[in-house]
Amino acid sequence: MTNKAILTCALTGVLTDPQQHPVPVTPAQMAAEARDAFNAGASVMHVHLRRQEAGRGHLPSWDPEVAATVIDAIRAACPGVVINLTTGVIGPDIEGPLACIRRVRPEIAACNAGSLNYLKIKDDGTWAWPPMVFDNPVAKVQGFLDVMRECGVHPEFECFDIGIVRSVGMYLKAGLFDGVPEYNFVMGVASGMPCDGELLRLLPRWLAPGAVWQTTLIGRAEIWPVHQLTAELGGMLRTGLEDTFYLPDGTRAAGNGALVEALTRCAASAGRAVASPAEARAMLGLPAAR
Repeated sequence: MTNKAILTCALTGVLTDPQQHPVPVTPAQMAAEARDAFNAGASVMHVHLRRQEAGRGHLPSWDPEVAATVIDAIRAACPGVVINLTTGVIGPDIEGPLACIRRVRPEIAACNAGSLNYLKIKDDGTWAWPPMVFDNPVAKVQGFLDVMRECGVHPEFECFDIGIVRSVGMYLKAGLFDGVPEYNFVMGVASGMPCDGELLRLLPRWLAPGAVWQTTLIGRAEIWPVHQLTAELGGMLRTGLEDTFYLPDGTRAAGNGALVEALTRCAASAGRAVASPAEARAMLGLPAAR
């Protein structure tokens, strides 16, 4: 079972405008996209929440009742699915994400494990947006981990650079969390780690003993060879409309199901079967489905 690949689908993302791109927003849309991804082989759904008012679907929501409605719909559509809830927020106020964790008690919550200068620059030398810091100091990380522990939620550590990867081992040694260490190598953010196969080959050497790891690859068709390498190196696999709109042949995906189908082909090409939800739970040390 340990050679099986856990597939995660990142359903919608943070700020993508549903008026321009086919990202789900409402509970019914989220459940339908999750069901397509689930049927294609995804055991884990990474969930961002959006404002539900008309014309506000491009904005994030930290309303616990929105969280409950969306996640109840996904669970009903995908029996046994593992929920992975985002917590990413800029600034010191983390009460919204914490309230959502306490309200829905997801099996997993993403934990951004370090800070990053979040930058992107255009070809003409101007900034795509004003330079900003995605701030995740240790006190903020600990605040999230304390509530995850309180609620029995497994942390998945989002790592945007190598220093953040190494920090996770320090969090474990300091007792900030316990259980199976799970790393998510985020590659392709312009000011973070590039989506580069040679770099990926190096990263597992800095994992804590007994760790599970996956990649989140941001980009277009160029990400798919690195997905394939992830499968070959024994990592877990993630895709979805949060990460890309493009299939391996460069065409646009109609939805999350088609992206997950492409991911299953990466696993098969590496000689790996896809883990069922129950197998994913066992591999990550999670409780059985409710």
